[in-house]
This record gives sequence, C-alpha cells and structure tokens, in this order.
Amino acid sequence: MASFVLSLHTAASDTCTLQALQRFAHSAIANGHELKCIFLYQDGVYHALSGFDIASDEFNPADIWQSLFELNIPVHVCVTAASKRGVSVCDNSQFLVSGLAEFAMEVAQADRWVQFK
Repeated sequence: MASFVLSLHTAASDTCTLQALQRFAHSAIANGHELKCIFLYQDGVYHALSGFDIASDEFNPADIWQSLFELNIPVHVCVTAASKRGVSVCDNSQFLVSGLAEFAMEVAQADRWVQFK
C-alpha cells in the first residue's frame, strides 16, 4: 500500500477543503494506506488557533481535527508560516511545531504528497 503526506493550505473558513482532506484521510486509512502526517502551511496554520468561538449551529473545524487526531495522524504546523500570521503555535499541544525541513523529509519518505488548497 502507499504512504501519503497531506498538506493543508487554506484557512479554517474554507470548510469544503477541510472536509475533503478529512474524507481523503479516512478513505486512505480504510483502504490500508499509511498517512505519515498532515502539514499545515500558509493560511492552513490558522487551524492551530485555540479559542475559536463557534456557534452551535455553525461548522466547527475542531470536530474534524479531533476525528483526525483519533486516527493517530501527526499534524504539523509550519512555525514560520504561523509566525508570519501571528499564530501562536504553543497554545495547542495536539499540533506539532515543525518547519519546512521536517516537511521535506516526510515528503521524501512518502510515496505521494497531496495538497489541499
């Protein structure tokens, strides 16, 4: 089976892209593939913000992230992209802080890299 690295480049307001990533991740694992990690880059780092105030009748990205964490997929946040956007990556322990070097190493060891933009 194949191994994948996924990257998410869009902000939390782009619900369709996040849902597509979730469907891909669940389907890949259900079909016996390995997800090495998910990398949050560019505006994707906004997903690592804590303290979203979401109304009960609105889409909550945290629910999707929780389902992905339950699959034991490491989720990395690009420290440089986060810093440029004022996102403190120290607030949320479920997300791993890393840089492009770590991302490049993960991609080099995977069979495929799939971007969600």
